[in-house]
Amino acid sequence: MNVPVPVATVGLLLFSNVFMTFAWYGHLRYKGAALPVVILISWGLAFFEYLLQVPANRIGYGHFSAAELKTIQEIISLSVFMIFSTLWLHEPMRWNHAVGFGLIVLAAWVIFKEW
Repeated sequence: MNVPVPVATVGLLLFSNVFMTFAWYGHLRYKGAALPVVILISWGLAFFEYLLQVPANRIGYGHFSAAELKTIQEIISLSVFMIFSTLWLHEPMRWNHAVGFGLIVLAAWVIFKEW
């Protein structure tokens, strides 16, 4: 099966960011959990993030520049986090979050634009 580089890169980055978001923020829902336990669980989740993140960057580099790869990762990270914070942490999405995210998307457009 021959998957196009952009599809493989974005797909792997998407799944890696799900693991990353749970590793970094998933424990906030369980404030009573002991910190050493939370750290170990987060490290375990981060392992799976790296199993996806590193191949995504290796596959994508060359088709995308390093700056473009980082931009893709950040947009995916913020998209995953918006869904995560709403569904997992039950935090409302506010207008200023949406405006700020829109400005970041505009910044991504500037990075990818051929000038």
